[in-house]
Amino acid sequence: MRTIETTCVNAIRVLAADAIQKANSGHPGLPLGSAAMAYELWGHHMKHNAKDPQWANRDRFVLSGGHGSMLLYALLHFFGYGLTMEDLKNFRQDSSLTPGHPEYGHTVGVEATTGPLGAGMGMAVGMAMAEAHLAAVFNKPGYPVVDHYTFALGGDGCMMEGISSEAFSLAGTLGLSKLIVFYDSNRISIEGSTDIAFTENVQKRMEAFGFQTITVEDGNDLEAIGRAIEEAKADTQHPSFITVHTQIGYGCPAKQGKASAHGEPLGEENVKALRENLGWPIPEAFSVPDEVYAQYRKLAQEGEAAEKEWQQLFASYAANFPNMKTLWDTFHSEPDAAKLLNDEAFWAYENKPQATRSLSETMINRIKDMLPQLIGGSADLAPSNKTHMNGETDFSRADYAGRNLHFGVRELAMAAIANGITLHGGLKAYIATFFVFSDYTKPMVRLAALMKLPVTYVFTHDSIGVGEDGPTHEPVEQLAMLRAMPNVNVFRPADATETAAGWYLAITSQHTPTALVLTRQNLPQLDGSSKDALKGAYVVSAEKKAVPDGIFIASGSEVSLAIDAQELLRGEGVDVRVVSMPCMDLFEQQDEAYKETVLPKNVRVRVAVEAAADFGWGRYVGLDGAVVTMHGFGASAPAGVLFKKFGFTKENVAAAMKKVLVR
Repeated sequence: MRTIETTCVNAIRVLAADAIQKANSGHPGLPLGSAAMAYELWGHHMKHNAKDPQWANRDRFVLSGGHGSMLLYALLHFFGYGLTMEDLKNFRQDSSLTPGHPEYGHTVGVEATTGPLGAGMGMAVGMAMAEAHLAAVFNKPGYPVVDHYTFALGGDGCMMEGISSEAFSLAGTLGLSKLIVFYDSNRISIEGSTDIAFTENVQKRMEAFGFQTITVEDGNDLEAIGRAIEEAKADTQHPSFITVHTQIGYGCPAKQGKASAHGEPLGEENVKALRENLGWPIPEAFSVPDEVYAQYRKLAQEGEAAEKEWQQLFASYAANFPNMKTLWDTFHSEPDAAKLLNDEAFWAYENKPQATRSLSETMINRIKDMLPQLIGGSADLAPSNKTHMNGETDFSRADYAGRNLHFGVRELAMAAIANGITLHGGLKAYIATFFVFSDYTKPMVRLAALMKLPVTYVFTHDSIGVGEDGPTHEPVEQLAMLRAMPNVNVFRPADATETAAGWYLAITSQHTPTALVLTRQNLPQLDGSSKDALKGAYVVSAEKKAVPDGIFIASGSEVSLAIDAQELLRGEGVDVRVVSMPCMDLFEQQDEAYKETVLPKNVRVRVAVEAAADFGWGRYVGLDGAVVTMHGFGASAPAGVLFKKFGFTKENVAAAMKKVLVR
């Protein structure tokens, strides 16, 4: 028996129970049931160093069942990541380092923000893909400078969510052998036994996806768990799925194996009974024997030694392959924003009508040569999204060095994988689908925004301009949905210069995702467009008077329409301004003085023009203004017919302005 190690496992359980009880809120079931597998992994099989949490070659651990956050916080505490006992006492309290679910960038050692079940599984797949790609790019014989595992831990809920099936199907197809998933199989959900809704053979499903499957019958058997991990590592052809049979709320006599252990404190008497049942030597809360800390310090030193060994390897690698060291530095640094801003080649374009999706394709193939760390692809729509990198190979089981990613029809997993690639570090990821299917990506876009990850989303076919495919494929409310999300720059360009501005924003962003919303149909290049698009809104076609009679505000394909209406009104003696607003988010970040130059407060005659829902435009047109927008779901017909049918003509737009003028 590994007596001290059993005590260390129980230390995780007791601390978790104490913190949850003090907060009077939380989820004790998972930490109590999974403590043994977490200890065995972190202590004996996972390469990590608390003194350098960002070590490039560390193993990654994702707690997909983020509600069990106290498991992770206890591990971070014991392994020396800086979480103090006071931090644990402040579990789930305002501004603490131990929020209810793990938050990336907030708590040192947390590799991903988790909580929405299954999301961590998708992000873990992305991390494993990043590792595989970087290893293929950088490793040399005798120099495995990129050589680490991604571990994910989740339960029945994670396996029920569709995102895990999407992500694992792709992981198996790609043969990501450095991905090892732990399935905390306790057969309990919030509503009771999983049998009420979940009776499939999970092992067979994972085998069908292409995983090696391993089972540990006793979730407290450290030796068996250790053997399973080493067996998983030994398979270099498949990702591995380790089912560990556990008991939710293990150690608490009144709660063990019951649904009530999942999401509520055990209660003072039950915490006391837990201590007694586990043979815990100290009755006081938040008290841990010194020998437990001594054991964890010993284990932590092994991680320090592992990094030291890697640092020596990398120093030799850099000396022997100086060009690769230079490339490594490029991959792990930000683009030179000032240089790109003034690079004429970056902003060059052909002066002919083009769809912004095609202009985006030009930018992707321009950027790929500037940024070798760019990687991305589409959910089986690359020819339509125009997201293929020409001259680059496809990322596959046979070629992890490929930069073109093929996600299949898996939008939700695709977005989670992009998060994981970005979280891993060393790569800049973009993904793509039709804009109407941004609905499928939304939960993972939200996590990217929360984590401040600069993922780029290429959303094409952005309006009723989709045409014959009809209302199922014509986005109407998606612009409003994404604009409502904090920390996402939703950028809908009107021409080549604005499309370049959108891509400039995307690749230079460090803390904000960018959604590029692009047309299927051709648009003219605008004489007045400029890099001022980076300010979110600007005057693209000015009035001739000292003060305009009114202001059109438009985005994307409707900017040229507004300019046509402006010209029509001039023939009738009405002089208006046209403002292009590709990104409301950026415009709101500008100072009041700039905003006043674009949308002066004394000009209250305003009309917004956009082939989407009007939600959100009220703040710019005010009570006196009007909108020319969509109020339904579109129809199936050629695009030109639809724009006329729904009022997106210069005559109708001009008429809307005249109505406001006479109010």
